Amino acid sequence: MLKKLKFYSTKLFVLLLLFSFESCNKSQYSSNKNISSATGWAINSKRGGFQYNTNFRGQEAPPNMVLIEGGTYTKGRVQDDPMRDWNNTPNQQHVQSFYMDVTEVTNMMYLEYLDWLKRNFPPENPNFRDIYTNALPDTLVWRNKLGYSEDMVNNYLRHPAYGDYPVVGVSWIQAYEYTEWRSDRYQELILEREGFIVRNAKNDSVNSASTFNIDTYVINPNASYGGNQEILRGKRSRTPDSLSPSSASRESGYISPKFRLPTESEWEYAALGLGEVRDFNLLQGRKKYPWQGQYTRTGKRKTLGDQLANFKVSDGDYGGITGWSDDGADITNQVASYEANAFGLYDMAGNVAEWVADIYRPIVDDEFNDFNYYRGNDYKKFAIGEDGKAKVATEPKYKTLSNGKNIAVVLPGELEKTNLEDSDVRYRTQFDRSYNLNFRDGDYSSSRNYSASERRYNRADNENGDTRLMYKSPSYKDANPNNDVFDYDPDETKTTLINDQTRVYKGGSWKDRAYWLDPAQRRFYPEDQATDFIGFRCAMSNVGQSRDLSKKTRNNN
Repeated sequence: MLKKLKFYSTKLFVLLLLFSFESCNKSQYSSNKNISSATGWAINSKRGGFQYNTNFRGQEAPPNMVLIEGGTYTKGRVQDDPMRDWNNTPNQQHVQSFYMDVTEVTNMMYLEYLDWLKRNFPPENPNFRDIYTNALPDTLVWRNKLGYSEDMVNNYLRHPAYGDYPVVGVSWIQAYEYTEWRSDRYQELILEREGFIVRNAKNDSVNSASTFNIDTYVINPNASYGGNQEILRGKRSRTPDSLSPSSASRESGYISPKFRLPTESEWEYAALGLGEVRDFNLLQGRKKYPWQGQYTRTGKRKTLGDQLANFKVSDGDYGGITGWSDDGADITNQVASYEANAFGLYDMAGNVAEWVADIYRPIVDDEFNDFNYYRGNDYKKFAIGEDGKAKVATEPKYKTLSNGKNIAVVLPGELEKTNLEDSDVRYRTQFDRSYNLNFRDGDYSSSRNYSASERRYNRADNENGDTRLMYKSPSYKDANPNNDVFDYDPDETKTTLINDQTRVYKGGSWKDRAYWLDPAQRRFYPEDQATDFIGFRCAMSNVGQSRDLSKKTRNNN
């Protein structure tokens, strides 16, 4: 008996010893974050060395945004396809987690952007006139040859009665430039809050010669705010022993990803909100709309029969019968007027359709990629000056559109970009060119034997069975900004509207029938044109953990 007790005591001691070693190893790894696991050197030492944010607690949700936890879904699975146009082929895609605006960008949100531009790049200055003027939404989109809408032209954008209505009359290019502006303003707020720049610098020290840009701050921080380094001497960045203030690097965790337009895959995934029909890892049903069910009216007793979105019911019926079953709007409606979907997003069906980031092609090439699918990559790199540093623009740079407008695509204080060179893509396996909008889209330039020096093939050519031309589109040349005469391409054989300046827009609008409320439906429109039924909302990539750990899953109660 005594021998058994000794044996068990010895065994228990060994187990406790092993457990203590294991605990020590675990605690050493988890608690000593300021000791390098590679070298054993101190991290964040006051004497210098490697500095890193070892207390990072995760990405914070930007204003008006919610985290969309990524996952797998069937993209392009429409419930109704009466036109049989092969515009959608169901394919399985996986989307990474991202943040998305819970509402469309409103008139008031866009007016804040216009106000900033007008104050810092006054249109009275001929050098800046096009910056503000061509950022303005096209209010004339409300006009109809056989309809009265002048009050909409005059009031919809600016009157407070429409402040919380979605902005319209904004082209894809204007929406993109808004996301760039919003990125810089949000980053300024973070840097001010964390003490890297002086308080109220974003208001008091900004003008046409002193602006802030994320890329400039990260790559060449001393060039921010026109080189005024005193603005960069916030409480955290004051270094009395150094001539240059310290700045927030990406390692600090305080540099936010940029706002952007959502990709088509992200928008469709977010609109579906498939969590409502999920049982463990199986989908127990299909969703036709962002809400559950096959109908556009609610079945809840309290609101029985009410419409769940703002759309056109039938010819001459934009809102329903007054006093009963009225959707509450004859044109657009205030954002968040209808119930949110499973992700907490409002108006993912109806109200206004929305721009997404993708170039339009009838074919979604899921055979090449089924992860974060996106057609629209045109890779650039920052231009380097003679001093070996990234070039900072001192004058605005414009892009002339087909309608003659000059859109400012580079503002003073931003870094200049240039195309990739052969040395940048040499021996790369994942991409071999900077311009990838036409990659594997079926035209001749996408075929294996394409050479720019070869003659143009026509549709009758069928050498070696290679696809030559899926469609032919007009050349998209910059108009002459010095005159008001613009010529159209005289080639009558070029009839398609699809080209590299055609963007996808998703979702139905106040002007559309219920058919277009299906999130899988897709349409296209020129990127430099605007309408009274297309708006937009912003997205932001999620970095790090792909799910909100504060929420418990079904398998982790």
